[in-house]
Amino acid sequence: MTDVPQTDTAPLSTSKRSDAVEQTSAALIDDKGDTLVGKTVTINRPRQFLFDYWRDFSNLPRFMDNVERVDVLDETRSHWVVKAPAGHRVEWDAIITEEEPGEFIAWSSMEGADVPNSGRIDFKDASGGRGTEVAVTILYDPPLGVIGKIVAAMFQREPAIQARRDLRRFKQLMETGEIATAARTRAQYEEEKN
Repeated sequence: MTDVPQTDTAPLSTSKRSDAVEQTSAALIDDKGDTLVGKTVTINRPRQFLFDYWRDFSNLPRFMDNVERVDVLDETRSHWVVKAPAGHRVEWDAIITEEEPGEFIAWSSMEGADVPNSGRIDFKDASGGRGTEVAVTILYDPPLGVIGKIVAAMFQREPAIQARRDLRRFKQLMETGEIATAARTRAQYEEEKN
């Protein structure tokens, strides 16, 4: 019987490997951050359709709850305004560092970002003709370090929490054309968003 080496085929963001952050950083052209977040969702829509919707960054606030706005500055640069804990806001300019249309977009925050970050979103065909697997990997430095991360988690503004929710909302919007909410009135909906 031959020994076959076992390999960890999990995405680096969920891997138990001690070098997962380093491996993810190596995959990015301009890595910024040392806290790793990764989430994946399968969406029953064609890969190119999802890529095109995401690539128009002005669409992102429609399903990214904490993103107030994304101003597209040119083909590769954008300005982000994001809600932070306790009614604060953080801002940064981002640049696309690598892109393969229909497959992935990699980005990095530019110098002076309130929250240095970098990452990548991948779109690949799901097995069995089930649509598209959308995987996001983010590296970031939380403001105020560990304390900032704890405060952000308490206010539900921590990127790991938000990435999961945002991908779930993206799936809902792409598959049904709307995002489900528990609100029964406009006032409840506005309160739920804050």
